[in-house]
Amino acid sequence: MTETKSTTLTVRVHPAVKEGLRTVAEKERRSLANMIEVMIRQYCDHSGVQIPEVTTNQNK
Repeated sequence: MTETKSTTLTVRVHPAVKEGLRTVAEKERRSLANMIEVMIRQYCDHSGVQIPEVTTNQNK
């Protein structure tokens, strides 16, 4: 199975938005990056956009 590398996405947000995101991520014990990915996946699902699930082989 070929593993796909993650890619970088740079965005600018208001400091209050970042703090809100950080608070939510902390409550769910997630990193900011993981919280953003979860939110994007949920929004896409809600909008009818399919994103394939990613599986990783952690036993390399």
